[in-house]
Formats: sequence, C-alpha cells, structure tokens
Amino acid sequence: MPQASRNPWDREDDISFLEIYDLETRTSRLLKRFDHLIEAPNWTGDGRALIYNSRGQIWRLELSDGSITLIDSGYVNACNNDHVLSPDGSRIAVSHHTAEDGKSRIYTLPLDGGEPQLITPLGPSYLHGWSPDGQTLAYCAERGGEYDIYTIPASGGIETRLTASPGLNDGPEYSPDGRHIWFNSVRSGLMQVWRMNADGSDPVQMTHDPAYNAWFPHISPDGRHVVFLAYNVGDLEPHEHLPHLNVRLRLMPATGGAAEDLLLLFGGQGSINVNSWAPDSRHFAYVRYELPD
Repeated sequence: MPQASRNPWDREDDISFLEIYDLETRTSRLLKRFDHLIEAPNWTGDGRALIYNSRGQIWRLELSDGSITLIDSGYVNACNNDHVLSPDGSRIAVSHHTAEDGKSRIYTLPLDGGEPQLITPLGPSYLHGWSPDGQTLAYCAERGGEYDIYTIPASGGIETRLTASPGLNDGPEYSPDGRHIWFNSVRSGLMQVWRMNADGSDPVQMTHDPAYNAWFPHISPDGRHVVFLAYNVGDLEPHEHLPHLNVRLRLMPATGGAAEDLLLLFGGQGSINVNSWAPDSRHFAYVRYELPD
C-alpha cells in the first residue's frame, strides 16, 4: 500500500470503499464503492442500516437493498465524522461546524430527520460516546488550549471535565455496561488506548505498543472485544490523526492483553472514527480509500 504524496486534506474526490469485516471468518466484504469521500459508519441497533457522513451531511444506507437516503438535519449541514446513535435508536448526535466561527458543536436530532437541538454551546466539541442509559454524551473538546474528555447531559446542560492530562485526550466511548469510558491519549508519549471509570477516575493504559499510535477504541456490544485504528510510529506525530496513510485495524480483548492485526488498509481519518459494530458483535463496518488517477 503506497503512501500518498499529495496534500492529505485534499479529499473530496477520494474513492471510498464501505466494507464489513466478519470477526468469525476473518474476512472483509465490500458493501459499496463511492466516487467521493464518505466517512465513519455507525451500525443501527436494529441491524438494518449503516449511517455515515459525506459532504457535510448524514446519510443512511439500507443493508437489505443498498438504497441511500439523506437524513434531514436542517441547518446542521457541515457535519464531520464524529456522530453516534442513541441507545434506543431514536436519535442521532452529530458534530457540526457552526456558521458563526466554524467550530464543531454537538447537536441531536431524530434519526429519521428533524429539528436539531444544540447540546454544547461551547466549541470545538467532537462527539464520540452516548451512555447506555441514554442520559449522557461523551466528547473531546478544546477548552483553554487543552483537548480533554468531557461529558454533558444528552438533553443539554453543564459539561463536566473528566481528564486533565496535558496533550490530546480523544475518542471517549462508553463500555456497554456504562461503567467505563475508553479513550485515547498521548500522556505516555505515544497515542495509546486508555480506560477510566465513567466519572473520570482510575485511568488505566490498555495498550503498550511501541510500534504504533493507537486511536479510537470501539467496544463490541457484548463487551468482549475492542477494535481500534493504529498508525505506524514515524508516519506522523502522536497527536495527529491523518488521512491517506497506510494504517491497520487491530483487535484486543476488552479485559486487556495483547492486540492483533485484523486488516491493513489505506486510510486513517474517516476509516473508523466512531463505533461501527453490528448488534451481533461479530461484524463491524469501516471505510478504506483509494486516490483517483
């Protein structure tokens, strides 16, 4: 897989391949090829569809027939690749770059489309997790020059800072039992996967991989597995999460232990930013990319 030579953020004409990985057979299946950039699939809780972002908006792809529909989000039309679904499947929370300053803020709206509700007045805020009881959102936010993990009531309210370690803390995601938040942090020097209690206490480093910078741990619905993205050390700075690089998807037990490679692919940013596990905990979705000729 050759590295890209052009500007990595010149991405609108990326060729995107939406694929599904089967953990039991250790094989991938191509679901659909796109001649433009798509990112960050979520799998709906009923197992029927994948939700992804493209060109600032949120789309739904039906697994039964491949049909695609736009989720109407009104004025929230500059969405990035940080979006998650509510545990009951009724709503989606998105991160949208607001018109007044271009900073990302979090909104929720009905999954079928409808009126957006602003949740985080402060920006930038990048959503990654929704608690299993539906009451709380977890996100990465920059406040006072530091990027840390925060939570906020899912209906809006006062945000709570959970981390205070210097450097980037990102990608917070709840365990299925709601007891823990998994995230990634550069506090050890490289970007590694960490886990803490849901109130921010007792952070524990879960990966110790000197060859990789590890990003965005995603926990399977049965609570057994964690899949995450890894960059080769030296390809970028530990705090960077770039596109257009040769990366790998890795798997580790949720109880901790050695990680193993599942896939090598050309991608990075957009490949698997948010939880994309199927309800069966056997499959997950991801995006790989090719550059146009």
